[in-house]
Amino acid sequence: MEALAVRNLTVTYPECDTPVLNGLSLTVQAGELCAVCGPTGCGKTTLLRMCKPALAPLCTQSGEIEFFGQALSSLDAKTAAAQIGYVMQQPEQQIVTDRVWHELAFGLENLGTPQTVIRRRIAELASYFGMENWLSRDPSTLSGGQKQILNLASVMMMQPRLLLLDEPTAQLDPIAAADFLTTLQRLNRDFALTVVIAEHRLGDVIPVCDRLVVMGRGDLRTDGAPRTVLSSLRADDPVLPAMPAAARLWYAVGGTGECPLSVSDARRTLLPQFRADIRELPEPQPRAETEPALEFSEVFFRYSKKAADVLCGTELCVLSGELFCMIGGNGAGKSTVLGCAAGLLKPQSGKIRVFGKSIREYKDRSLYRNCVTLLPQDVQTVFLKNTADEELAELDKHYAEHLRDFPFDLTPLLPMHPYDLSGGQQQLLALAKVMLTDPRLLLLDEPTKGLDAAAKQRLAQVLRALTAQGVTVLLVTHDIEFAAEYADRVGFLSQGAMIACGSPREMFAENVFYTTAVSRMTRGKYEGCVTVADAAALCRKNGRCTE
Repeated sequence: MEALAVRNLTVTYPECDTPVLNGLSLTVQAGELCAVCGPTGCGKTTLLRMCKPALAPLCTQSGEIEFFGQALSSLDAKTAAAQIGYVMQQPEQQIVTDRVWHELAFGLENLGTPQTVIRRRIAELASYFGMENWLSRDPSTLSGGQKQILNLASVMMMQPRLLLLDEPTAQLDPIAAADFLTTLQRLNRDFALTVVIAEHRLGDVIPVCDRLVVMGRGDLRTDGAPRTVLSSLRADDPVLPAMPAAARLWYAVGGTGECPLSVSDARRTLLPQFRADIRELPEPQPRAETEPALEFSEVFFRYSKKAADVLCGTELCVLSGELFCMIGGNGAGKSTVLGCAAGLLKPQSGKIRVFGKSIREYKDRSLYRNCVTLLPQDVQTVFLKNTADEELAELDKHYAEHLRDFPFDLTPLLPMHPYDLSGGQQQLLALAKVMLTDPRLLLLDEPTKGLDAAAKQRLAQVLRALTAQGVTVLLVTHDIEFAAEYADRVGFLSQGAMIACGSPREMFAENVFYTTAVSRMTRGKYEGCVTVADAAALCRKNGRCTE
């Protein structure tokens, strides 16, 4: 039976000439776990929101959407609220109460559900999700992964028949993201729950989904079983860089047999096709030493007198012209480091130096005049105007000239309200805005979230062009693959302390959990491989096994 049927759906936002969805048709069978992917701005979020009546955007639309054979427009509000669940990209945007158990009860209370039923469901769900110890906590004290599990549990309290998720792992660290997806797969398996998940981080999603839907620009490009879709791609297909590392390596080395979807698939079927006479690549040339751009020395910070320290004697040195990526779990203190580096947070003790000068010596906002710029994790906080054009013109009336080397076409976004853009488009607009400040030290908090693989590559080009000009970039990220591919150095922050720092190869070849899929895939056969390019180079050097 069809749980969801979208037929010839066309959606156009106000004052926009081009539809964001253009005649899109899609069906999802009951009990399926369906992954939706596609380039930034292709309409994934719009598609999901159109399937949840309470979240449908203001727009001009045509076409039909059916929910278990009934027109979505004919569903009453109570049925739509209970039977169609939705989990957002940003966990904080979905949390509305001050206690975890209040959050779990909130939806059912609004539906007038008896208290005895609510209490029983809370007890069941808390046990199922392992949340018993959280129930009395303030949601603001939870980690990012815990907040997203809380959102999922709150939706499941309503016992929905269809669950829609819009990039739910975008702001989660790799371990929290894997745990979240494991929980999602368990719900799908245990309750035959129909799941539609839009994602850019496909490495963990594709191996567990039943169907993979690839969107073009507002339409459906291809649709089918994940292995079938991946096997049908061209080696130069623009969607290939978004696919799991195992599939990309299979294409890169001309693998035979079935296209692998996961690390275990590749270890079992792909890597045995190649010899291992040469086990390690030559060490890359070390980067030339430069003067420090940012230094932390014994920095301690807490948000209030009675709160625990978030930064605990943090030591950090970022060199001029360096692309430095900081990784670590949710709540490790990464965003706090950026806040202190930008002068927005004042440590209780310790020293911070920016370009050799104490941060306290920068007076009259001189720190922000062609010196330090911060792009926060929630990029909506930098938007103040009614259109993207006004946002850019606020900083520079001749922004088009100064952004001529910016490798993203912002023209279609200019007449739109920033809040009408997709998450990835908002990220690009905010990045363009901070570029206009002409910084010497650029601080970026999760700049790759919401971006497709091609946009990440272009972002890397921007950052590399900046570092070539001497600009220093400190980037906080959960995107391990991005850090491995493009960083000069990587720092691992844990519980407010920098516990390890080194080149991507030094960092990820030794890590067990905070590492790349390629590192896990090749460990034991090849040494020091952290990217698909590394593994492909060694496979080619060794050649195929002879029959």
